[in-house]
Amino acid sequence: MLAMGLAWKLREVLELIYVSALFAVVLMPVVQSIMRAKIRGWSPGRGTSIVGLVVVVFAALTLFLLLGLPPVVRDVQHFAGDLPERIPVVVAKLHHLPLADKFGVDSLAAKSTNMIESTAQYIFASAPRWLGRIFDLVTAFILCIYFMLEGEFAYRYFLSFFEPENRERLDRTLIVAEHRMSKWLIGQGALMLILGVCSTAAFGLLHVRYFVLLGILMGLFNIVPVAGGIITIAVAAAIAAVDGWGKMAGVLIFYFVYIQIENGFLTPKIMKSSVNLMGLSVLVALLAGSALAGVVGALVAVPTAALVAVLMDEYMVQKDLSAKSAEPASAK
Repeated sequence: MLAMGLAWKLREVLELIYVSALFAVVLMPVVQSIMRAKIRGWSPGRGTSIVGLVVVVFAALTLFLLLGLPPVVRDVQHFAGDLPERIPVVVAKLHHLPLADKFGVDSLAAKSTNMIESTAQYIFASAPRWLGRIFDLVTAFILCIYFMLEGEFAYRYFLSFFEPENRERLDRTLIVAEHRMSKWLIGQGALMLILGVCSTAAFGLLHVRYFVLLGILMGLFNIVPVAGGIITIAVAAAIAAVDGWGKMAGVLIFYFVYIQIENGFLTPKIMKSSVNLMGLSVLVALLAGSALAGVVGALVAVPTAALVAVLMDEYMVQKDLSAKSAEPASAK
């Protein structure tokens, strides 16, 4: 009981430690790949490899902030300024749809205005809290580096609490979980990047308003299976419809074609070796993670779900004897 109370008191610290350790686990295969590189017979050590990885990450972030962030900020500003004027135009167009009066279209403008005001007030009130998160971000970054440098010793110490026979089994299971978590994150990140780039290019060619912002949102929300894509494409189609039904049709056609390519080619190729997580599992993990720890919880929810899935498969799932005997044969 005392331990539970102490854990609750230190929940924010434990959250930082867990997030840092998780990212260290995900990044360690990259560090190990750098360590195996040969440069005229010389291989970089662990510390040098970590420094090189940090430099590359910072360079990528700097490039994004210099090139990618200004168009997004500009689109957000234009969107916030244009929205009050665009809402009556959208409402007028909705009036031409069948059964529009049955859905209370006339009250849409008032509700949207109130929602905008509430959102602005929330952002203003939450600004100090978000600024306070910067310190947590720096702390997590430093902890992540320490875990990459010394995490192996902490891991071996953790395993020493178990009996030798249980220790070996847990070690094998956690190694499998580490590989699958890393592959899932890399694969999902690749899918999000591809969708974001393709959406930005397609919306730009169609001359859709705020195409940079919409493209980035498409990529980010791709982490939520099915629902994320539907929500963002609905928003993009609604914004395109303000300028004309032709643009909206172009947006919908692009998304339909992309989904066929992603499901038929990209996902099988990129995610073939990652942990098999059902879409429902991903959605539940995201909801639980965001409820427990907000944005940070949502960020680590799916890798945590992958870890839990591997542990449950090893320790809880009752496999058939025929399946167990077939595994070595299939491996050969």
